[in-house]
Amino acid sequence: MIDKICMFLTNRIRKEMPEIDDEKAEVINYGLQNIVGEIPKIFLVVIISYLLGIWKETVLTCLLLIPYKNASGGFHLKTHIGCIIATTTFYCGIPALAKIILLPVAWKYIIIVALWLFGMYMIKLYAPADTENVPILRKKDRRKQQIISYVTFSIGLVMAGIIQDNIVSNIIILGYFLQSLMITKLAYRLTNNKYGYEVYGDTSTQNV
Repeated sequence: MIDKICMFLTNRIRKEMPEIDDEKAEVINYGLQNIVGEIPKIFLVVIISYLLGIWKETVLTCLLLIPYKNASGGFHLKTHIGCIIATTTFYCGIPALAKIILLPVAWKYIIIVALWLFGMYMIKLYAPADTENVPILRKKDRRKQQIISYVTFSIGLVMAGIIQDNIVSNIIILGYFLQSLMITKLAYRLTNNKYGYEVYGDTSTQNV
């Protein structure tokens, strides 16, 4: 359904702007799919989080995870239905679990340190985890995204250690752990995804 709507809008744009060639039309269509595809996801996340009584925590989860998630990347599911289900589970499941998990203070700091070591290694290996649809091939851009990943990940875990609110700390710990898994090669294989450099060539030795 979403594909048909986006194709209809793309064709309408091409009628109004005949100078748009097939390549540009494909880019427009992909952008429209991202925009239109977000609407049902947002709607479902809001409804489910409200019904579960965690809508405030869900909003907080989005705000806390987006900086690290945007910088480090991650796989994209192939279907809109799969993406909607995964997104809803991610942003509603994390705060739901965060409300019921109670970690002793000592264990919380041990987990944070272990997660920091794990996450930094994953970032070094895989971030930014691009996709074949949105590749990041320039060395300068990849390095910038990787540095932002290191910084946002570290700041988030420092916040998790300082903040006294158990739910907020749990949201950061769970969210950052799952996001670090989402950039790994195993996650890409399980979801039938490819990194951009696997499709277009590894440019890590280039300076531009």
